[in-house]
Amino acid sequence: MDEARAGLGRSNAAAEDELSVAFDRIVSEGAQRLHRTWREVLTTGLAGGLEVATGVLALLTVYAETGSHLLAGIAFSIGFIALLLARSELFTEGFLVPVTAVVAGRAALGQLGKLWAGTLVANLAGGWLVMWLVVHALPSVGKTAVGSATTFVDAPLDLQSVCLAFLAGSVITLMTRMQHGAETEIAKIVAAVAGAFLLAGLVLFHSILDSLIIFAALHTGAPFGYADWLAWFWWTALLNMAGGLLVVTLLRLVRSKTLIEQEREEVRRGK
Repeated sequence: MDEARAGLGRSNAAAEDELSVAFDRIVSEGAQRLHRTWREVLTTGLAGGLEVATGVLALLTVYAETGSHLLAGIAFSIGFIALLLARSELFTEGFLVPVTAVVAGRAALGQLGKLWAGTLVANLAGGWLVMWLVVHALPSVGKTAVGSATTFVDAPLDLQSVCLAFLAGSVITLMTRMQHGAETEIAKIVAAVAGAFLLAGLVLFHSILDSLIIFAALHTGAPFGYADWLAWFWWTALLNMAGGLLVVTLLRLVRSKTLIEQEREEVRRGK
């Protein structure tokens, strides 16, 4: 019995150590991202938009050939793998890591707002540019995008749409958490593939990914305009944020309450 208790104690201690290491990693990265200059925020976000667009190209190509959302979702993982290996980021990846750094006292809310706003605008700009190139290089991709994009711009703001957008925010934030908990690049790539499969394969409403599909359709001459995209985009982005912040991020912060208090105390001592 004593040996079993000792073993359980060692197991709990190891789990706490792993939690502490992961927390320190998240806070350190979050602080680094939040202290970027506007130039760094915009260029990183622009690169993120360019890179995730490669995943959208793969998604549309595979969907055109197979008609399978599930296979297209796996193909889209190219975009998330590119983001991971190139160290770029999407707006929707900015919920867990920077928010934790702010709560831990390592950055201010204004810096978080700068990161979110700059990354969002730059993601969309980079994606818009690449999708223009794609549909002019591969016209069949644009035609496929029109049909896919109609699913989003015609979606009513009902319970199903709310749940699809909320789940999308939760899934990509969970992907971020899995990648920060992984010790190897292979494990991080597995998390990227899993996140891509859920987001694109199940056609969840993701503000950046689906906006790029809509942009491809618009470049092709879709029977809708940018106003229709914006009418869909605003509530999708807000619900993505709600899903990422209220599910994964909030639970993580509650679990790390003691570590957060310790971090804030270290910040106060250093001032």
